[in-house]
Amino acid sequence: MAKTASGGTRADDVVEHLRADILGGRRTPGERLKFPALCEHHDVSAGVIREALTRLADQGLVRAQAHQGYAVTPLSHRELGELTVARMELESLVFRLSVLEGDMTWEGGMVAAHHVLDRAPFAAEDNPSQLSEEWAEAHAAFHVALLAGCGNRRLQEMAFKLREEAELYQRWSVSLGPEPTRDIAGEHRRLLDAALARQPELAAERLADHISHTARLLISCAQDEHLYSSERAS
Repeated sequence: MAKTASGGTRADDVVEHLRADILGGRRTPGERLKFPALCEHHDVSAGVIREALTRLADQGLVRAQAHQGYAVTPLSHRELGELTVARMELESLVFRLSVLEGDMTWEGGMVAAHHVLDRAPFAAEDNPSQLSEEWAEAHAAFHVALLAGCGNRRLQEMAFKLREEAELYQRWSVSLGPEPTRDIAGEHRRLLDAALARQPELAAERLADHISHTARLLISCAQDEHLYSSERAS
């Protein structure tokens, strides 16, 4: 496949742009992604769009629909509940193993990632109801760093994939407004503290609670089983 000026393929560019549109709220959960419109907008072939959407489906951001093509993944109580339980179990396990197995390089990576996260602006400058890209990237990097000490690569990969699937929920939760009683920065600090203190059980417990918090917020604020979809937004 032809390379772009940045060195990636044209599908890489489409994935990057669509991912940014989905996570930035410019394409809403449940919205159909039509091949002709996407081909015209990105000036690429249907094959490039198909490859890009397949990759986004692997990340949990879009979903193939029988006889209808693809749509941005809808958000629902049931799927959020299943995803949250899976993340709490798997990410907590991987974090626990990281605390048990991680070396000094792992510790340094966590500290450095937390330093960047702690200084990143939380809200987007032009839209306070959305996360800033700087914070979102720093947040993802911090959670990757927490799990990086685990020696089991298969468990790591599964945990990272679940985190990618959950990112759409996390982005959407910001639009519900800030929680006065929640200290997100403090939660991250306590995760780091438990890891550096080599307390695997406490670290796993804190991560599970951290993961479940967003789910509790979304479910408590939703009017019905569908947290968000293009039909509900219209």
